[in-house]
Amino acid sequence: MSDHARVSALHVAKATRLPMRSVERVEVEAGRGIVGDRYHGTKHRHVTVQSQEALDEAAEVYGRPVPVELTRRNVTVSGGAVPRTPGARLRLGPVLLEVVRVAAPCKLLDDTIGVGAQEALRRRAGSVCRVLEGGELELGAAYAVEHDPA
Repeated sequence: MSDHARVSALHVAKATRLPMRSVERVEVEAGRGIVGDRYHGTKHRHVTVQSQEALDEAAEVYGRPVPVELTRRNVTVSGGAVPRTPGARLRLGPVLLEVVRVAAPCKLLDDTIGVGAQEALRRRAGSVCRVLEGGELELGAAYAVEHDPA
C-alpha cells in the first residue's frame, strides 16, 4: 500500500436513479452510511469504494475514458488497490469500513457510459462496505487497508 494513497473523489445521490453529485466532504455515520446518500440507513450497503487505477485499467480495456461519476461509486481512491475480500477493513481518514462484497457493475453502465462499459468494469468495480466507525470524510484523506483476511 502506498503512503500516498488518498481519497480522490466523493460522490452521492439522493435516490437510486438520480445522477451522482461530486462533493468535497461527506458525513459518514457508523452503521448507517453517508448522510444524504441513497444507501444511508440500509442494512449492509453503506458505502461503495473503487480505485482510480482499476478505472484506468477498465478504460484501457474499454478503449475510452470511464468517468468516475458515472460508475455510481461513493468513494474513489488513488494510489492503492481496494480489497475485495469480505471482512477486509479500510481506513479512509477517520472512517473505518469493512468489505461486505465485491461491487458488481450493473447493466445500466452500458446506457450511461456506453456499450461495453459493464464488461470493462467487471472485476474492477470496487467493493461494497459497511461503516464500522464514522466521521467526516474529505477529498485528500489518507487511505489504507488495515486488515485483509485474504
